[in-house]
Amino acid sequence: MISVLRTTWPLLLGILLLMVGNGMQGTLLGIRGGIEGIPTFQMSLVMTGYFGGFLLGSLTVPTLIKNVGHVRVFAALGSLISATLILFPVEANWMAWTFLRFLIGFCFCGVYVTAESWLNTGTSNQNRGQALSAYMIVQLLGIVIAQALLNVADPAGFLLFVIPSVLVSLAFTPILLSAQPAPQFETIKRMSFARLYRASPLGCVGIFLMGGVFAVLSGMSSVWGAQIGLSVAQISVFVAAIYAGGLVLQYPIGWISDRYDRRKLVLILSAIGGLCGLIVIAVQPGTLGLVVAGAIMGGVANPIYALLLAYTNDYLDQADMASASAGLLFIYGIGSMGGPIITGWLMGVIGPDGFWIYMGVLFALLTAYAAWRATQRRALTPDEQGSFAVITPNATPLAVEAVLDEAQSDSQAQAPAA
Repeated sequence: MISVLRTTWPLLLGILLLMVGNGMQGTLLGIRGGIEGIPTFQMSLVMTGYFGGFLLGSLTVPTLIKNVGHVRVFAALGSLISATLILFPVEANWMAWTFLRFLIGFCFCGVYVTAESWLNTGTSNQNRGQALSAYMIVQLLGIVIAQALLNVADPAGFLLFVIPSVLVSLAFTPILLSAQPAPQFETIKRMSFARLYRASPLGCVGIFLMGGVFAVLSGMSSVWGAQIGLSVAQISVFVAAIYAGGLVLQYPIGWISDRYDRRKLVLILSAIGGLCGLIVIAVQPGTLGLVVAGAIMGGVANPIYALLLAYTNDYLDQADMASASAGLLFIYGIGSMGGPIITGWLMGVIGPDGFWIYMGVLFALLTAYAAWRATQRRALTPDEQGSFAVITPNATPLAVEAVLDEAQSDSQAQAPAA
């Protein structure tokens, strides 16, 4: 791992700063929207803008990179992100914010694609798995750190928008000044949805549902916190707990998944998520209870996402991984766009509990569907499964394909020894 850090630290440092900036603006907008008196449903549209931009970016940025090159795209999108972050407090209007969030989502997608290309090209077959794991950890760690920075100034002011703008600008310095050559890039075609569904019905349905869950956790948590009157410190701790839970539980759940039927593990984890939402609604816990609930939700949602990708990968040939991952992430993007809008509508109709009800319903649907699918196909033995890989929802098809390919290679290497 030390040798990996020695060669990839400029990229990892840049990604850490980028994720701090991205994590700050997402939570800050939810808080600032409450201060500005923007209605919950309109704030849900603002939050949906990011996922719409990210989805469009996944379709168009690869072509842009092929036409003008990695460095130009990377620098141009980074400049746009930095400038956009400054514009949010200038015009506290939900329509303007929705457009700006859409632009940020588009730009961040391009930045991730470029960074992951560099990481994939700049590592060898021997250390690529470690480098990708470090990359995923840094992504989650950056968002956790971002929540602490929300407490350094008044969210009604200008400074908290300046900080992420500066951090994003600084993030490109170590990356662009590193000695890594620009990588070769090939556009990844999506597998047809019909073929993807035949390969893994649970993977397709589960990824769609988890898109809704993640969009709500990452986009609407601060909106919900502002609606129930939590302080900035309490909201930041709650959001940090969501990502910290995902970071801590990825590895133990991944270890179990390599030795257990992944469908049953998805069923158990989704049932825990649904039960957690039900308990919060019934008990109405205090701040500590809400932080624990956030950690549980993030702790089961993040591994479920990676489990579904690994489970789908178990039924694919290695040559199909890239196109399948692109198709799955497109399905995830469609699911994520509906999450904040439906949740915002529910919160407007029935109050803050709509936040937990929506996620609870999605987890319940996944539980039921996983239980039904367990009766339709025999379970794979541990020897037939590929290795679990840590994957975050921010990863683009390029990183997902590389991580899954590395995991399958590790599984095949361990098979003869077993």
